[in-house]
Order: sequence, then C-alpha cells, then structure tokens
Amino acid sequence: MALSSRLKYVSLGVLVLQTTLLVLTMRYSRTLKENGPRYLASSAVVSAEVLKIFMCTLLIFSENNFSLTAMYELLNKEILNKPVELVKLAVPAGIYTLQNNLLYVALSNLDAATYQVTYQLKILTTALFSVSMLGKKLGSYQWLSLLFLMAGVTLVQLPVESLGDSEQNVMSASSQFVGLIAVLMACVSSGFAGVYFEKILKETSQSLWLRNIQLGLFSFVFGLTGMVVYDGESLKQEGIFQGYNTITCIVVVLQALGGLIVAVVIKYADNILKGFATSLSIMVSTLMSYFLLKDFNPTSVFFLGAVLVIAATFLYGYEQKPASSSTNKV
Repeated sequence: MALSSRLKYVSLGVLVLQTTLLVLTMRYSRTLKENGPRYLASSAVVSAEVLKIFMCTLLIFSENNFSLTAMYELLNKEILNKPVELVKLAVPAGIYTLQNNLLYVALSNLDAATYQVTYQLKILTTALFSVSMLGKKLGSYQWLSLLFLMAGVTLVQLPVESLGDSEQNVMSASSQFVGLIAVLMACVSSGFAGVYFEKILKETSQSLWLRNIQLGLFSFVFGLTGMVVYDGESLKQEGIFQGYNTITCIVVVLQALGGLIVAVVIKYADNILKGFATSLSIMVSTLMSYFLLKDFNPTSVFFLGAVLVIAATFLYGYEQKPASSSTNKV
C-alpha cells in the first residue's frame, strides 16, 4: 500500500510538472523572437508522435523481458493480423493530430494562464460525449460542476478595457479570438477522441502501450500528410527541422510524454487527486505567465473565473455516496 500511495503522488506530481512545463515552453517557443524561421508546429507534432511510438515500443519490449521474438510475435498478432481493429483507431488518431496542431495555434495567440483555464472546457465536452456515446449517467454534483465550468471560462474570456494604441488593441483582440476558437475546437476534438478511444479500450484487452503505438502510427501518417500539404513550401526551402532549438526539443519531448503520464495517473490516482493536479497546474501557469513570460495581466474577474473552474474540476470528480445501502442502482 505504501508503494502504491507513493506512486499515486509521484505520478500526480509528474503530471503537474509536465502539464505546466508544456504550456509554458510551448507559449515561450511560439512567441520567442529569433533570427531565421520559426519552427513548424506540424513538424513538432510529427516529431512528438515518432518519439511516443519509440517510447511505447520500449515499454512493450521491457514487458516482454526484452525478447525480440516475443516482441515480433506480439506486434504481428495484434497489429498486422487485426486490420479491422487497427482501422478503428484512424478516427481518434486523425482528431488527436488536429487537436495537437490546434494547441500550437492557441498558445501562439493566448497567454498561458488564459489557455490553461479555457482548455478545461474539455471536461464539459468529454462529459457530453460520454453521455451520448457511452450512455454514462452524470450525478447532480457533476452537472453543477459543468455550470461552474462554463461560468468560469466565460468570466476568463470577458474582454478587458486597455489603454494605448487602438490599432494594437484591435490586433490583440483579433489574436485572442483566433486563440479562443482554436482552444474551443481543441476541447471538442479532445472530448470526442478521448471518449471514442475509451470505448475502443473497453471493447478489447490490448495493453494501453500497444494501443498508443497503433494510434501513433495513424497520427504520424495524418500529421506527415498535413505537414506536406500545408507547409510544403517551407519544407522545400528550410527543411523539416527548421527553427528547432533546445526549447523546441523540450516541447516535443513533453508532448510525447503527456499521453503516457496521463495513462499512469489513470492507473494509480483517482479523479479528485487528478482535479487537484489540474488546479495546481493552472495556478503555477498563471504565476509563471505573469512573473516570467510577462504576457499576462491578472484581473479580479480572471481570478473569479479561475476559482470557479478549479472548483468545477474538484466537484466533477467528487463521487456522491448513495443515501443508503439498499438504494438500487439503475
């Protein structure tokens, strides 16, 4: 029990660190003024998928006692001999690829704090898709939390009057609108893809690492296709790794680690602790965005909205106990 408890809190600590660092480094990398071209978001997404496939392959390799024969038999049996099961993952893979690209657009136009709070709308979209696709029942606390969530995000997105050049203000408002649309689209895609992937996981007994390899293969193909179609000219001129630096590499590694860390958290932690990790990440991102990146000016309205969103994450994970042991579950 002691080991399990330690793993629970270690995994949550790593999740807070990964989430916060990813948002801050991605925001910094997209606003950093450098000589030469900026790195392509599509290239970073593809690189992250390749790295994720490599890490999942290593994990499966270790689970099979580092036996090449066992590894080959497993991949042959579960991937090559089950094409129908493999094709099912094309849908969430395509949506995840779109979502990852949208996050780069969002953090190119929104400060880290506003992005972190607004992106929690994925709780709402995931809940709605869970009800419609999986037939899940939400309790009164969960519905109440969704109201808190919507109210909080609305407050965070309220425009703040600012003095200064009106043309600059219009450009800033336009940029924030683009960022907001990107986050909202990412929330919808995250909710649908997450529930779809959960449905597939429940229908089969394959390991999570193997499913991530299958998902990553499709994501790599979709990401590579999108990169060639939309950034083909830039690729010809500067190459796939144009604009890469240390920060870019850190962003790629953190993005690749994200899905694996969440998988570990789901295994060892509960919803309330996961909500605590999310809340802590929001607070740390807000502080870092203000003190380090200096691209965020907090207001009382923002803090009220952030408090509502943080309360919503706790409330959504709260499990309401039945009134008595004789109550039948419908």
